[in-house]
Amino acid sequence: MTADPPATPIPLTVRYFAAAAAAAGVEQETRPPGRVGDVLAGACDAHPGLETVAAVSTFLLDGLAVDREHDAPAGSTLDVLPPFAGG
Repeated sequence: MTADPPATPIPLTVRYFAAAAAAAGVEQETRPPGRVGDVLAGACDAHPGLETVAAVSTFLLDGLAVDREHDAPAGSTLDVLPPFAGG
C-alpha cells in the first residue's frame, strides 16, 4: 500500500493593472491564498517597487471590491487597480 502524495496547494491569481503592472514587472502571477493584506505583503516583498502603488490601489476579488482584511481564497483572482488618470 502506498501513501497518497501530498496535495498541491491551489494558488490564487493576482493581476496587476497599469502602474501596478509596471511596478511589479509582471501583469499576472500566482500567490498563496490568505488575507488580501497578506497576499499583497508577499507580492511587495517579491516586487519592492510595488509597495508604493499598492498603498493607493483598490482591489477586486473575483470582480467584487474588497479591503485588505478580506480573505482571498485559493482559486480566486485578485485584481490590483491603481488610481487611473482621466475619466
